[in-house]
Amino acid sequence: MNRLYIGNRRYSSWSLRGWLAVKLAGLEVEEIVIPLAGGNTPEVKRISPSGFVPLLEHNGNLVWDSLAIVEYCAELTPLWPADRAARATARAISAEMHSGFRDLRNDMPMNVCGSFPGHGRTPGAAADIARIELLWSEARMRSGGSFLFGAFGAADVMFAPVAARFATYRPELTPESEEYCSAVLSHPLVAEWIAAAAAEPAEWRIARYEAAALPG
Repeated sequence: MNRLYIGNRRYSSWSLRGWLAVKLAGLEVEEIVIPLAGGNTPEVKRISPSGFVPLLEHNGNLVWDSLAIVEYCAELTPLWPADRAARATARAISAEMHSGFRDLRNDMPMNVCGSFPGHGRTPGAAADIARIELLWSEARMRSGGSFLFGAFGAADVMFAPVAARFATYRPELTPESEEYCSAVLSHPLVAEWIAAAAAEPAEWRIARYEAAALPG
């Protein structure tokens, strides 16, 4: 059976990336949501080789890690730019997203249903945001479109949780970045994810991610 294991849609940024790639590739999978415990979830440890979600089971293949899932899906349907130079840049910025921006992740954890304007504006997060805005600006300037490299693709998948974070924490952004965030969040698949997140049971919520609006 083909399955995609994901964490709470409300919080799991990596699950969002894997899910978007699978949906863009049109894979028929059973979606299994594992409520996360906020750092150590026994059920995830039991089913995933890495101990993390997302995890894709497809046609006998087991693929963990969201970027690996993106690459797997990209072999089944085009998700990267056709042009070699653009494709190289798209992969480079996606890899940078995959391995970097730790302050942004820590100081502005994803909560797609939250609204915490002004929270998390640390110097480290501000530096990460500046770098992300530069990457977005350069990519969109070359593509001339709403998304990073033309149509909504792998690079947009990797940065979709960042757009969600910006909607939650409302840092100061350039008009161009605001426009890009709006395009990402308006994409039907991203909107579907957010709607599903809002419908999750209240008992799945993690207190420390829901308390982000509190001072300090």
